[in-house]
Amino acid sequence: MGDCGAPGDVNSNVLVARSTGDAQLDKAVWQWLSWDKNQKTKEQIESLLQNGKHKELRDRLCCRLTFGTAGLRSAMGAGFCYINDLTVIQSTQGIYKYLERSFSDFKQRGFVVGYDTRGQVTSNCSSKKLAKLTAAVLLAKDVLVYFFSTYVPTPFVPYAVQQLGAVAGVMITASHNRKEDNGYKVYWENGAQITSPHDKEIIKCIEECVEPWNGSWNENLVDTSPLRQDPLKKICDSYMEDLTKICYHRELNVQTSLKFVHTSFHGVGHNYVQLAFKAFGFQPPIPVPEQKDPDPDFSTVKCPNPEEGESVLELSLRLAEKENAKVVVATDPDADRLAVAEQQENGCWKVFTGNELAALFGWWMFSRWKENCSEDADVRNVYMLATTVSSKILRAIALKEGFHFEETLPGFKWIGSRVKNLLDNGKEVLFAFEESIGFMCGTSVLDKDGVSAAVVIAEMATYLQGHNLTLAQKLVDIYEMYGYHISKTSYFLCYDPPTIKRIFEKLRNFDGPQCYPKSCGIYNILHVRDITTGYDSSQLNKKSVLPVSRSSQMITFSFQNGCVATLRTSGTEPKIKYYAEMCALPGQSDRSVLEEELQKLIEALIEHFLEPDRNGLTWRSV
Repeated sequence: MGDCGAPGDVNSNVLVARSTGDAQLDKAVWQWLSWDKNQKTKEQIESLLQNGKHKELRDRLCCRLTFGTAGLRSAMGAGFCYINDLTVIQSTQGIYKYLERSFSDFKQRGFVVGYDTRGQVTSNCSSKKLAKLTAAVLLAKDVLVYFFSTYVPTPFVPYAVQQLGAVAGVMITASHNRKEDNGYKVYWENGAQITSPHDKEIIKCIEECVEPWNGSWNENLVDTSPLRQDPLKKICDSYMEDLTKICYHRELNVQTSLKFVHTSFHGVGHNYVQLAFKAFGFQPPIPVPEQKDPDPDFSTVKCPNPEEGESVLELSLRLAEKENAKVVVATDPDADRLAVAEQQENGCWKVFTGNELAALFGWWMFSRWKENCSEDADVRNVYMLATTVSSKILRAIALKEGFHFEETLPGFKWIGSRVKNLLDNGKEVLFAFEESIGFMCGTSVLDKDGVSAAVVIAEMATYLQGHNLTLAQKLVDIYEMYGYHISKTSYFLCYDPPTIKRIFEKLRNFDGPQCYPKSCGIYNILHVRDITTGYDSSQLNKKSVLPVSRSSQMITFSFQNGCVATLRTSGTEPKIKYYAEMCALPGQSDRSVLEEELQKLIEALIEHFLEPDRNGLTWRSV
């Protein structure tokens, strides 16, 4: 988002006594110290200046936040590339400018603001404070603002945007990221996260108005302005009512003896998951007491991401054993993702992957549709979606059952926009997912939603219990019917962007200039698709059907043995992720052979393409 600081005249008296010797950096320092009214973050920059830490000053002040797969996301702290009071004010001013240009009725239709429970004492920075400043910028410009009076799940913001007819909304959250991070997630009037060109245009607008306006720092406007409305009760009641549209067996739920444990991972989920279970007729799930209340330090887990599996689910699994609960549901801190574990007959716990849960959700949502649809319903009007790095199991189900399956680029912002497009064209969308435990059941929310997914999986487990089946047993049935899809996803940490770029550029010039690899160890490659450059060897014109995404690295290899593997950078963390899946036809039921083949191929992928030792990559540690 540009160079040091931003356009604008700089006072001639530019901290001459403490000049860094770099005019551009001096300008950025002057701007920060002139504009920032947060004493803690202002002191951080002053301290770096006084101690001559010019490199760190440059790192903090000479680049700006850009929109990734989940909006703006970074560590909390001082600097133009961090999340803090000033950068949130600047971002909101840019959004105001863009929305004013895009909607003649912007001020009347209004804007939604939600937040989670993150915070950092050393920067006097919290999600609620950042949300208040977001609202202040807009209220000071006479915009109607729907500001939630307490923390909410991320899905409530896109839901509220649609329900209230607002032009856009922001959720202050960093989801399941480490405790040091925070973020700024923007939703458009369609209830989906913003995509291009909106993100690029907003960035331009931010750069045009970086100096805080009069009123932008007045966080008390949230408490005093008549233009501020609290949508909490209306949205919560409406959300829970809409949720019952995907409740099919209320009578079973009311009577079930099955018990569930829920952990909200020190985040926002507890109250809302309790209400969702009530809406479906269930007894409330048993909460993990140490994790049910918000805690910005996430003090009982090494990392607040339920996707990390059994190691971070320890407290909930032990509570479930004590309470004789067979199923554990875990929502991440902003309650938009869901992890699920089920106790097996041998007493061990199976933590399902995102792809395995998608197989269960896909089967469930389609079988419920089939059972409840009208006689003249056309299966060819039905759709399910997944991101391109996710399992192809929905494709296999769609081929056999006759509905449509579509892929999108990674990130739910692409799914949300496409689903809205399909709905506007009279199509029926039952389910969509991304492998990183993000699920959209139904279309009340055009984003991933851990609250609805938690109660749907509870109903599914209850129904299956009535048929003497567990979730794990049903998963095997699904694979037997539609073909085994064995997948593995993991990552390496890499904090050096030039190294990441070098790894991917080597793959693009593997056997010579602009020549992708033809094999990986002993495994022959049939096709290569590079979303970063728009190349796809499987297409006649060699151009990717999916949109080009130059801001991130992503290459997919299709192997002769039926495996599909993707290497990509994370849009929110310093990771190189790999996704690999063996897609077998129905009838190829020797799972162990498939798993062994997949493992060998992954080892080859790591050895020949990622070369962790040579490139200084840190293995994922769980």
